[in-house]
Amino acid sequence: MHVPPRSRGTTLAKAQTSYAAKKIVLPLQRFFHTETTSGLMLLAATAAALVWANFAPDSYEHFWETKIALQIGAFVLSHSLHHWINDALMVIFFFVVGLEIKREFAHGELSGWKRSALPVICAFGGMVVPATIYALFNAGTPASSGWGIPMATDIAFALGVLALVGDRIPSAARVFLLALATVDDIGAILVIAVFYTSQLSWMALVWAVVLVAVIVVMQRLGVQSVASYVPLGVFFWLAVLASGVHATIAGVILGLLTPTKAVLPKKEFADEAECIVSDIRKAVDVDDNATSEALLGSMEQLSVETEATADRLIRILHPWSGYVVLPLFALANAGVHLNATVLRDAIGSHVAQGIAFGLILGKSLGITLAAYLAVKFGLATMVRDVRWSQMLGVSTLAGIGFTVSIFITDLAFTDPTIVETGKIGVLCASLIAGVGGFALLRFGPRSHKVPPSDTLVIG
Repeated sequence: MHVPPRSRGTTLAKAQTSYAAKKIVLPLQRFFHTETTSGLMLLAATAAALVWANFAPDSYEHFWETKIALQIGAFVLSHSLHHWINDALMVIFFFVVGLEIKREFAHGELSGWKRSALPVICAFGGMVVPATIYALFNAGTPASSGWGIPMATDIAFALGVLALVGDRIPSAARVFLLALATVDDIGAILVIAVFYTSQLSWMALVWAVVLVAVIVVMQRLGVQSVASYVPLGVFFWLAVLASGVHATIAGVILGLLTPTKAVLPKKEFADEAECIVSDIRKAVDVDDNATSEALLGSMEQLSVETEATADRLIRILHPWSGYVVLPLFALANAGVHLNATVLRDAIGSHVAQGIAFGLILGKSLGITLAAYLAVKFGLATMVRDVRWSQMLGVSTLAGIGFTVSIFITDLAFTDPTIVETGKIGVLCASLIAGVGGFALLRFGPRSHKVPPSDTLVIG
C-alpha cells in the first residue's frame, strides 16, 4: 500500500513551511500506509480483547454492554456500545468497501471481463466451497445458519501477510488478491443483506428508497458538496436500520452511489490554471487583493474538481476505517473466553470444525481449483509470473476470514455459546491460514518471469 499521491503532495507542500509536517506527519504517513501496519493494529486489538475478556471478563462484558442513547425530541435510539460499533461505526468500513468496489469496477482491476474474469471466478469458488463444507458439518442442526461465516476474506490481514513475503512473489499476485477480496466482499454483503436480515419494515424501506432517489436527483443536478449529502446519508442509515435489513448495507449502497469520475479532466485544469495564474500575476502587480483572492478561490475549487468524489473519500476515510473502526470492532468482538474446557468443546464442535475446514481447506481448494478450471477451459488467463504453487499460497491467505467472518458470526447465531464457539473457530482458522499461506509463499519456489503475452506457464 502506498501513500495516495495527492495526500503525499499535500503533505510535502505543508512540509515546506512546517517543521511538524516534515518531521512528524510525513513519517507517520509512510508508516500508516504500510500494508503490514493495519494488520498489526488488528492483531494488537484482538490480543487486547482476548487478554481483557479472560483476565477481567465481568469488566469486558459490562463495558461493551453499556447503553448509549441518542434522543431528539420524542425520538430515542438506544443500543449497547457493542451494537453501536457493529451497527453504526462499521457502516464507515462498509462505506469504504462500497467505494472501493465501485472504483475497481469503474477503472480498476475489475473493469472489463478480460481483467476481472479470473478473480471473479476464483472468488465464486472461494465462497461456494467453504459454505458447502460448513453445511456438510452442520446440516440439519440449529447452527446450519452459519454457512456464510467461512465465505469471507479479511483483506487487511491477508495483504499484510502477503507484504511480509517480499519479492518472492510478483506484484501481480497482490493485485489478484485485492481483486479477489473485492468480489468476495460483494458476496459477503449480498449474503448479509439477503440471508441475515430480520423481519422487514416496508415503510422504512420505502423511506430508504425515497432517500436514495433524492441523492440520485441531487447528483444529476450537479450538487458536488459532500457536506450536502451527509444528512441524507444519516437519515438513509436510520431508515435501513429501522427496516430490518442490516444497517451496514446502507454504507455499501452509499459507497456505490458515489461518483468515481472527476468533474474536471486534468488537461482542462492545466489549461484553465495557466490562465488563472496569469490573471493572478496581473492582479498582484496592481495590488488588487480582491481579484487575486477570488482567482485563488477559483483555482482551489478547480483543483478539487480534478479528483473524483470516491477517490477523495477513500483517501480521507481509509485510515479511519483501518486504524480506528476495525481495531475497535476487533476489541469489541474478539473477546472470547479461552480455557481448557472451552477449547476442548470448540475442537469437538461441528460449528468450529465447519468454519475451520471451510476457511483453511475450502478457501485454498475452492480458489485454486476455480483458477485451474477457468484457465484450462479458456475462460481466463493465469496471473502473470505466478506459479500454481504460489496461487495455492495466495488462496490459503484468503482463508484469513477474521473481521467479516466474526461480523457474520454475530448475525448468524443467537445462542451466546454458539457465537463464542464460532469466533474461536474463526480466530484459530485465520491464524492457521495466515501462517500456512506465508509458509507456502515464503519457502516455496520463487516467481518466474514470462514473456509479455497471455502465455500460461504451469510449474
